[in-house]
Amino acid sequence: MPLTRPPLSEFEVRPTPDDPALSQPVRGIDHQGHEVETVVVTERALTLFLNAREIVTMMTIGDHPDLLAVGFLLNQGMLQPDDEITAIDYDEDIATIVVRTARETDYEEKLKKKVQTSGCAQGTVFGDLIDELEGIELSKSARLKTSWLYALTKKINTEPSLYLKAGAIHGCVLCNKDRPLVFMEDVGRHNAIDKIAGYMFMNGIKPDDKIFYTTGRLTSEMVIKCVKMRIPILASRSGFTAWGVDLARQAGLTLIGRARGKRFVCLSGVERVDFDADATGIEDEDAKHARKGGR
Repeated sequence: MPLTRPPLSEFEVRPTPDDPALSQPVRGIDHQGHEVETVVVTERALTLFLNAREIVTMMTIGDHPDLLAVGFLLNQGMLQPDDEITAIDYDEDIATIVVRTARETDYEEKLKKKVQTSGCAQGTVFGDLIDELEGIELSKSARLKTSWLYALTKKINTEPSLYLKAGAIHGCVLCNKDRPLVFMEDVGRHNAIDKIAGYMFMNGIKPDDKIFYTTGRLTSEMVIKCVKMRIPILASRSGFTAWGVDLARQAGLTLIGRARGKRFVCLSGVERVDFDADATGIEDEDAKHARKGGR
């Protein structure tokens, strides 16, 4: 495991919407029959191997394949926090990535217990993940000031991104206080969260004082992954599922949804929230930066 590094700067990792590999122009017609050109995000397959075992084929925009692979394996319990990664071999031509570890791995039984999730790009979790939540203790000293939440949502929503350029994409952001630190996007929110998990592992980032922000729904999968990453606060501009709320309450996770402009709803872990901001002075989102979100 790498040594802990110095504190991250604001938007140390940010989207690269001008990268030509992540989107492309497509011609078509609009509702009036006029020719138009619009930008669409890329979507490509990536097959992941852990040592000699094929694990999964994921659909992704294709950036940060190493972080996506490591984060996926961590969040599925196939990599352990103290595992030594000896190599990561990525071959773009055959869309394959191999993560190699010093420890021998064999997950045949685990692979049999795959469960389809509600993710937008066919995410999978494995059947025993919920059992792994027992015994995980999240930091009780972590705090979320409402002034931080308002600052974070404004900074994240106005940061240049693939969403603002082309839409059809989710974003996840690792934050500390009022500073967005690592901002990842992908066609599925589960991919974006896995990239952040991979980044934290590869860079020795501690989770105890972090806030996790997502543009996607607060489902059981998102709660499970956030708890496994030991991040105590999860916020979204979208809505909740009942199972997501139930798991958050069981795990002691602070769960905040429908965070748009001055509004938000906290359904779990309210004891970590400090109401230090006057909401009457907070502006609602402008139309340009208001994302669609499930209620």
